[in-house]
Order: sequence, then structure tokens, then C-alpha cells
Amino acid sequence: MRVIRGRGPDREADRAVTAAMLREAGDTGEPAFRAWTPHRQLAFGRRDTRAPRYDEAVAAAEERGFPAVERSVGGRAVAYTGTTVAFAHAVPLDDARSGLDARYEAGTTAVVRALRTLGVPARRGEPPASYCPGDHSVQAGGKLCGLAQRVRKEGALVSGVVVVTDRDEIADVLAPVYEAIDVPFDPDSVGSVADAGGPASSDAVCDALEAAFVGDAETRVEDAADLA
Repeated sequence: MRVIRGRGPDREADRAVTAAMLREAGDTGEPAFRAWTPHRQLAFGRRDTRAPRYDEAVAAAEERGFPAVERSVGGRAVAYTGTTVAFAHAVPLDDARSGLDARYEAGTTAVVRALRTLGVPARRGEPPASYCPGDHSVQAGGKLCGLAQRVRKEGALVSGVVVVTDRDEIADVLAPVYEAIDVPFDPDSVGSVADAGGPASSDAVCDALEAAFVGDAETRVEDAADLA
């Protein structure tokens, strides 16, 4: 399995690394994984950009020091403080019409297992009115992680976000953002690995996720900075 560590030099370059992972997994048949800390930003989903008060949401994010970016997939706004961990698992497909639920199941199981190795009593699900609400989430004293999936003809990308620290900062920026895009949000629904008894270390979370997703597979390690 191809393992990519680190991040690109800027937000656009970093996003391009993940996009290339999916494309190359389909082209070569080799799965790939990365867990890293994206640049500070607030990423809006496609539906967010259609909200009548979207401009207010962008302003609220940027006033609090979170550059606004738009992603081409669904889901709702997610804040990355610089300690927040993202992960992406690209897998080649023989048939894009099957396996969606199985990939979500495997990804959620891997996240729960990874966090439990760090002392976090992680379990499936999320509190009511969570950020980026969805059916595939992990919680412990609040929402820690949400998963999403992008499927192309020859490959799928299972990805997610894990809140490591900065729980209050994330809640503070998401409250006005979600109010502006008219999506229910309870600031108390935000959890973090550190507050749930795990380490306040993004590196430790990245290592645990990599171990859970990669397992015993033979790896080929690359640096994201070299791929941007």
C-alpha cells in the first residue's frame, strides 16, 4: 500500500495530493492512505454555498482567522485549526456500483479501533445537532470524527476528519457559520480526542489511524511535499 505522510505547501497543493491519490489508485490498482494535519481553513460543502446567507458564513469564518475554501463534495462546513487531523483511504474498484456500505463500515471500524488504542472510549454515532451531520460518525464526549466517501468509476476515497484539540475554537467558529447557512448546530456537540482522554497530539492520532487502516500491508512511503 502507498502511504503518504505530511502535507502540501499550501491548501490547493494539499488538496491536489488527495485528488491524485484517488486517480492513481484507480489507474494502478494500488490502494493508498494518508493521515495529516491540513492547513488552517474552514471548508464549505456544496450545499453550504447555495445558502442565501453564504456570504455571511464566509465572513464569520474569516473574521475568526479561518480562510474559507469550497470543496466539490457534499457534507457541511468543517473547521481545521492546524491540529485537526484528516485522513483519506483510496481503494481501486472493479465495480463502482457495489461496496459503498462495506467501505463505510470498514472505515468507521478502523477509526474506532485507532482511537481506542489511544485510550479514547470511541463508539459509533454522533450527538444531536452535530457539525457536518451524517450517518457515519464517531463520538466520545462529543463528535470526534465524521466520514465521507467519494466514488469514481475505478476507485473510491473514504475520508474523514478527527478533532484532536481546539474543541472550543472549533465550536466558536462553527456556531455563527451554521447559523448563517441555517443548519442546526449545538456547540456542545463538538468533542476532541484530548477531552475524551486521549493525547493532545496530532502526530499520535495520525500514527494510530495509519496503523488501523494499513494493518500488515507492505507499504511504500512518500512525502506529500514531494508530490505537490
